[in-house]
Amino acid sequence: MIKNARTMQGYTLVELMLVVTVIGILAAIVYPNYQEYVMRSNRTEGQALLNDAAARQERYFAQNNAYADTSAKLGLASDQSPNKLYTLSISNVAAGTSAYTLTVTPARTDAKCGNLTINQAGTKGTSVTTTPAADCFK
Repeated sequence: MIKNARTMQGYTLVELMLVVTVIGILAAIVYPNYQEYVMRSNRTEGQALLNDAAARQERYFAQNNAYADTSAKLGLASDQSPNKLYTLSISNVAAGTSAYTLTVTPARTDAKCGNLTINQAGTKGTSVTTTPAADCFK
């Protein structure tokens, strides 16, 4: 028995291109879904900041008969969420009115929901009108 001196080793170019194509197709499907998942999970931090600030606004109103116009009056150490993913702003607070709007702005662009808002009536909204607010507050 004479063995062939040239035994085939390795992969052919066609096999390598097939693997690269399959990886490319999987990446095209998986990566956008992963990005959406990350943005949705980051949104929970903005929602938590909104809910905390709204509860503090109601507590402040009960004690002072007016809503706070700064985050310092609410007892917040910073305008930013713990991981600095969102920044809080307070608007529509005027003397003699019992209204406010809290807005959290994401540090990274959130094309689906944009800024998240809540007002004194508990009405939640977004700065993007094409997406229902209920989809952003899940």
